[in-house]
Amino acid sequence: MKFETKIKARKLREKGLSYKEILEEINISKSTLSIWLREIELTPDQKKRLTNKMDRVRYEVAKRKVAQRIERTKYIIKEAKTEAKTFLKNPMFLTGISLYWAEGAKNPKESVRFSNSDEAMVRLIMKWFRGVCGVPEEKFRVHVHIHNLHSRKNVCAFWSKVTGIPLKQFYKTYIKSTSLGQRKNVLYNGTCSIVVNDRKLFRKIMGWKLGLQEYFGVSPL
Repeated sequence: MKFETKIKARKLREKGLSYKEILEEINISKSTLSIWLREIELTPDQKKRLTNKMDRVRYEVAKRKVAQRIERTKYIIKEAKTEAKTFLKNPMFLTGISLYWAEGAKNPKESVRFSNSDEAMVRLIMKWFRGVCGVPEEKFRVHVHIHNLHSRKNVCAFWSKVTGIPLKQFYKTYIKSTSLGQRKNVLYNGTCSIVVNDRKLFRKIMGWKLGLQEYFGVSPL
């Protein structure tokens, strides 16, 4: 019986069928099938057929994933828009979403990012991220940007103290060169960017922002 199954599998392969197509015809493991068929060479036309078939499958899978992502995004934003109106009496929510609306990233990569050089503003947005957004501590990342004129060794330690985020969660500092003859400001600590790689949170924040715009009647025309 096993010998007959092997013969059938080899004949199907010689016709140019894929492993998946053959497994739909006979009931054996894929590993066994691989051993049985490893010596069979497909013709160029057969290889082209399987390649085209795989490309079509990949295209359909990719298209389905995009559609699912769009639907998930719409759902999260719709829920967040409704939720925003229940938070209107929460001063921390209103302050934080307003700050993010003004200074936060709205990028297509859907990464949450807030950048500023004002120490107090960064402290405040961190309270918002922790208290309102519920960001876990391990998800925070920090990227410091500073001109070489103001660069110094302890600048990351300064922002670590401000944010409460350990230095191990800091990216490499970006030091920007400048040819301008500016007077050095010893109190300047560069720009601190708080990064949270969380698409769901990004979509929720966008929904909160849209809910706020809708409530105050300032939605885009």
